[in-house]
Amino acid sequence: MANLKYFLWLTTRKGFQPGEGSVLLSQFGTPEAVYFAEGQEYELLGLSAAKRRSLEDKNLAGAEQILEDCERLGIHIMTIQDADYPERLAQIDDPPCVLYWKGKPPAVDDRLAVAMVGTRECTPYGEAAAGKLGLELARSGAVLVSGIAQGIDAAGLKGALQGGGTVISVLGGGIDVVYPWQHRWLYQDVAAAGTLISEYPPGTETAGHHFPVRNRIISGLSMGVVVVEAGEPSGALITARLALEQNREVFAVPGPMQAPASLGTNRLIQRGEAKLVLSAGDILEEFSPLFPGQANPLPPMEESEVAERLEAAPKSPPLSPKSEKEVDKASQRAYISLSDDPEAFTDDERDILLCIQRRSLTADDIAESAQIPARRVLSALTMLQLRGLVEERPGKRFYAAVLLTP
Repeated sequence: MANLKYFLWLTTRKGFQPGEGSVLLSQFGTPEAVYFAEGQEYELLGLSAAKRRSLEDKNLAGAEQILEDCERLGIHIMTIQDADYPERLAQIDDPPCVLYWKGKPPAVDDRLAVAMVGTRECTPYGEAAAGKLGLELARSGAVLVSGIAQGIDAAGLKGALQGGGTVISVLGGGIDVVYPWQHRWLYQDVAAAGTLISEYPPGTETAGHHFPVRNRIISGLSMGVVVVEAGEPSGALITARLALEQNREVFAVPGPMQAPASLGTNRLIQRGEAKLVLSAGDILEEFSPLFPGQANPLPPMEESEVAERLEAAPKSPPLSPKSEKEVDKASQRAYISLSDDPEAFTDDERDILLCIQRRSLTADDIAESAQIPARRVLSALTMLQLRGLVEERPGKRFYAAVLLTP
């Protein structure tokens, strides 16, 4: 695709949130038109000065590097203007302009796709429920969409894989960045039986603030979302809210009244926002007129057979204390709005903070990535550290202690 590098340029502009590129595309029509536009045209859109500067940077080296990385890693790229881009996803308010994927093409428009979400810290009850639902949905022909985190995500995927179904995992980082590391075998299985998909280019480290943004893709690809266990608040409830906004069906598995992990699901049912689910049949019956042959529940399996199949699924080793929890801390970082106080940072400080929001880098790496002379990088890092806005990690790598928003 001739304009692919311009799509990659557009979706890697500093200061733009994922999904914002689609707004520019609606104004200009093509990524080339966005690229070749001049400052006055950007100004007419009411963009901030920082965003205009980002669009005025016409360097395509980053886009070309992404193309090289994808070719080397066997990662495919799909744009919103491609014929095989999922129409269901294109219809949401802020669809990703670019999708990176590995495995089978994510062709879901003529398939019943059901998303499953829930807490990482699930109970044995939640794990068993997710595994059983995943197994039953897969056996009936549905595609299971989820993340790939510990807990409900992993349990649902394992169940669907044991049922011989197609699965799609939407990631919060680059497809080549396995997170958590203990799930590397699950990455391989998902890519073999379905699709790994992300809007982040290769090399993007998984970060806590990526997950709420990613959730709109999970619900956007699906006809319905089932929440198995979720506390209040939780990322799973964010996905349920997005599903309701996208006019998707929402389902929830009830749990014990006093169980913290079931508080969110029970509330969804209580408020009439979700249909109570006791089996996959409760989900499938909602879609049987639309997907004949894909939404017809099979005769129920004996509980002993379900348990035997789920027991045969590979077990993940326990997570180390610093694995998944360490990434989650990113969501607890303070947000600083650049528009509220445009003079809060020098240009160098702003560019450095944006550069290290998603990953820790050495000073030399920052200088190369942000295109700032090394001496200025060191000076700015010193000032940011004194203000408590940057932390130094082992190996003399620096990481933003705050998150910048436009």
